[in-house]
Amino acid sequence: MEPFTTFKAIAVPIDIPNCDTDQIIPVRFVRMARTEPDYARYFLHDLRFNADGSGKNFIFNVRPFDQAKIVVADVNWGCGSSRENAVYAMVANGIRSVIAPSIADIHYNNCKKNGVVPVMLGEEICATMRRQLHENPGAEIKIDLEVQRVSAPDGREFEFEIDPFDKKRLLKGLDDISLTLEYAEEIAAFEVRHEHLNEWIY
Repeated sequence: MEPFTTFKAIAVPIDIPNCDTDQIIPVRFVRMARTEPDYARYFLHDLRFNADGSGKNFIFNVRPFDQAKIVVADVNWGCGSSRENAVYAMVANGIRSVIAPSIADIHYNNCKKNGVVPVMLGEEICATMRRQLHENPGAEIKIDLEVQRVSAPDGREFEFEIDPFDKKRLLKGLDDISLTLEYAEEIAAFEVRHEHLNEWIY
């Protein structure tokens, strides 16, 4: 998982309240391997593509928004089912952060486990950011995780909250396996002691 410190990128406004995980990645794609070449297409698939595969006039298909690596969403982003694939599809498109007034709990946690920084700001702040992005296609947003601050397209700055443990894992780029491997020496030592004290098992 790639560490996240300071990140500045084009942002895309998604003006869909209650955008659920089935919109983020339709259920028919959840069994697809993340290594599949077309995996990035599954992000917001049915909003972006017609049944014949042709593109719709959806904002994430339009330049320069199709280059966005930050999503600014409406309320209750990521609600619905708990599918982690919703975050996999975001990561496949290089998306490193989602900013919204509220983010569904399980989706919020899935983001943190996969290197995507979930940022919750006030509803009015998010609405203003989305308006600025619509008015200035290609505008960038900066996220500084170390100081927990977002810089909007107009230069205004907003602080956000994040759990210290989650902040640490994102700054270091640690997924669940990497977190466990931080204790590799202690685990190895325990295994040696356990085998010595319980030779009859082995």
